[in-house]
Amino acid sequence: MTDTKKVNRGNSKEKVQSFGRFLSGMILPNIGAFIAWGLITALFIPTGWYPNAHFAKLVGPIITYLLPLLIGFTGGKMVAGARGGVVGAIATIGIIVGADIPMFMGAMIMGPLGGYVIKKFDKLIDGKVPAGFEMLINNYSEGILGAILALIAFSGIGPVVLGLNGLMKDGVQAIVNAGLLPLASVFIEPAKILFLNNAIGNGILVPIGAQEAKAVGKSIFFLLESNPGPGLGVLVAYWVFAKGAVKESAPGAIIIHFLGGIHEIYFPYVLMNPLLIIAVICGGASGIFTFQIFGAGLIAAASPGSIIAILAMTPKTGYIGVVAGVLVAAVVSFLVSAVIIKASSKKTNGSADGNELEEAKAKSSALKGTNKSNITKSTFDKIIFACDAGMGSSAMGATTLRTKFKKAGYNIQVVNCAIEAIPTDAQIVITHETLTARARKIAPNAEHISVKDFLNNGAFELLSTRLAVSSDNVSDSNIDAKIETKAVETSDNKILQKKNIQVGLESVDKYTAIKMAGRLLFESGYVQEDYIDAMIQREDDLSTYIGKGISIPHGVGEAKKNIIKTGMVVLQFPNGIKFEDDLAYLVIGIAGVGDEHLQILSNIAVAIEGEDDSITDKLKSTQDVDYIYNLFTIKSED
Repeated sequence: MTDTKKVNRGNSKEKVQSFGRFLSGMILPNIGAFIAWGLITALFIPTGWYPNAHFAKLVGPIITYLLPLLIGFTGGKMVAGARGGVVGAIATIGIIVGADIPMFMGAMIMGPLGGYVIKKFDKLIDGKVPAGFEMLINNYSEGILGAILALIAFSGIGPVVLGLNGLMKDGVQAIVNAGLLPLASVFIEPAKILFLNNAIGNGILVPIGAQEAKAVGKSIFFLLESNPGPGLGVLVAYWVFAKGAVKESAPGAIIIHFLGGIHEIYFPYVLMNPLLIIAVICGGASGIFTFQIFGAGLIAAASPGSIIAILAMTPKTGYIGVVAGVLVAAVVSFLVSAVIIKASSKKTNGSADGNELEEAKAKSSALKGTNKSNITKSTFDKIIFACDAGMGSSAMGATTLRTKFKKAGYNIQVVNCAIEAIPTDAQIVITHETLTARARKIAPNAEHISVKDFLNNGAFELLSTRLAVSSDNVSDSNIDAKIETKAVETSDNKILQKKNIQVGLESVDKYTAIKMAGRLLFESGYVQEDYIDAMIQREDDLSTYIGKGISIPHGVGEAKKNIIKTGMVVLQFPNGIKFEDDLAYLVIGIAGVGDEHLQILSNIAVAIEGEDDSITDKLKSTQDVDYIYNLFTIKSED
């Protein structure tokens, strides 16, 4: 029973972490848009630094329409790619129009919901769409499903959020009437995160404060919603303890929030980790308590609520109390946020203590050419091998890894693709070390492994140590599996023809060899002549040497427009050709329209994979074209 409880707790923690990463994935890519809105607001609104009625017209549309739509699109895209993003944005506009407050939370609901609906629809019709009707079905399905969701959001979800607005206002009013002012933060701070700050501030607190100020010359109610301390503490904690883009964006957000008085700039940072609502509540309550101790108050509403505006509305004898309340709120919020952010970061990295960290480092050091990755989850079922074009090196790397997993008895999905096409549900992404930074931008929530050599690397060894602790992915039927083969079917436009296998060539420089392969592809009718230049460009961007004496030159991703049909050519240089610090004996030129060439690449990877180098050695020097042809045109039966 105890073990079961531990497992359940572990699963619950993982779900919470996954949910937090999902929220972060919707917000973080759009932080730049929030900062742009904050700058425009701080500068040009009537109480801004440089009031300008013309430029201030941008403020309302950006926060009302642009920011929620960006969140909705991002959420939908995370679930179902570009189609999910489109449907998510359409669904989001329904909830935007259906409410009179910025619908950020609504966007975080409707965006992923739109992606989920279109994903289910696509699965339902998979394989059932007649040829030639794909674009028609895709466009109309997006439009129809998006319209239905927009109507649902407009009619149902929007009113629910407006009802929540009224509930928050009633809660604040009840606490004020009961004289439990610090507890008002329990309603005020979450209400601000839900973008109800104007309703709470202007609808409740400012009118009460105006009455009190008229009677006694100042009022604490002007400080409850406008106090920048709670938000400042959260942003500083992100700046100190977070990593990556969120850490880099925090200083700019601090300036906009604390000096410009634009509270909304820190709301997305809280939404990325909802537990931080606890931090702002604690900060707000401690700030109010401090204001009460010093008898602090403002003579009028501070709009916007920057520290400068607040000090401008502070009575001459009240600066100590006001500043103390702001500082206490910031410090308390910072301390609580620090604990939450550090804990979240530790869970993400999977290193709860020093021993686990050292163990992870030890595993990483076994991986040739990899960076020190924070990979510690014990199970996974999908691995992505990605390269620049998704045409050659990644295909062979994926095949090699897939074969090793199969022989070890694991049911692990290993696929290859271009960097830009990494799927949103990728769990582990393996790329060449020079491409990892790009891959991280495409799949920020995935775990990344960098390699120098697509064929001869330790990715399997590293990942198999994680699988060893779990048998979830092991298939009994695969433990003793053997690869059966049969010949690839031939046709009039074969991908690899014997005439395009040239052996015993004199060594040249690598660019000449690549041009020779490209020329042969061109003369065989596979590509247009411009494709040759694209092959050279690909080599300039990143070496096409993949290991074990093989190079697979091909065009950059944009060059696919120059491919007429899928084809491959094989050039053998017995004395080798210098590729960086390695010698390539086979130069395999590739032009791939779709996935037709991947089977032959798979065959090559399977043939040369393993500790026995006899096949690789023979490929370097054999004069038997039939041997190479037969070896490369045998496919594995899964």
